[in-house]
Amino acid sequence: MDATQTALVTGGCSGIGLATARQLAGEGWHVVALDCDEEAVAALADNGASASIQAFSLDVTDEAAVARVVREIAQTAPPIRALVNSAGIAREVSFIETDPKLLRQTFEVNIVGLVLASQAAISAMRVNGGGAIVNIASISGVTGIAGRTAYGATKSAVINLTKVMALELASAGIRVNAIAPGPIDTPLVVALHTKEFRQEYTSRVPLGRYGSPQDIAHAASFLLDHVRASYITGQTLTVDGGFTTTGVGVDVSVGSV
Repeated sequence: MDATQTALVTGGCSGIGLATARQLAGEGWHVVALDCDEEAVAALADNGASASIQAFSLDVTDEAAVARVVREIAQTAPPIRALVNSAGIAREVSFIETDPKLLRQTFEVNIVGLVLASQAAISAMRVNGGGAIVNIASISGVTGIAGRTAYGATKSAVINLTKVMALELASAGIRVNAIAPGPIDTPLVVALHTKEFRQEYTSRVPLGRYGSPQDIAHAASFLLDHVRASYITGQTLTVDGGFTTTGVGVDVSVGSV
């Protein structure tokens, strides 16, 4: 890669999104990190960005803003050929206590935001001869985990959306895949998981550790590669250290995101 192609990364200024942005930049992509956290955007611009990474503030639920920002990027940056939908929110709330406000908010960010960013990027990819999209799902969308009513439902939807998108976009030369991370040491998880909880969760991971955002970044890099993954579309790659092989439908208060 020679920075003649652009990869967009939503939620790209922290956690999995930031690791992916840096991984892709290191491989030669021109990367545009999009994030609603203005402080994180400024921090990346000041400390982590290079000539290969740009950081922009963007709320993926703002339809007009998403269309405008992606259009501006398409006009000023190298051709857009990749998108990683990493923006998302999560809260641990039992089913009986999940209220409509939380449901709407979670679906708005995790699903509507993904759709808006994808539609905008696809318009550019069609002009550029195709591309690839990676949607960040979760093992919460693969199996039932207590406390994941809103989050789990959205991540199940991400997995199905990935299949629909892959089917409809194949003729345009656009591949679409998803990654379902297991326990990953994102800033949110680090803040929420107590020492005791980490020990309990780690005991359920056959590989014996939490994953790192970099583990997901490597998987995203592979799925975006126009050579190595050229015949892969509509798939969900579970990256969880074997966590889902052990049966995770247990009553836990806080889990991976």
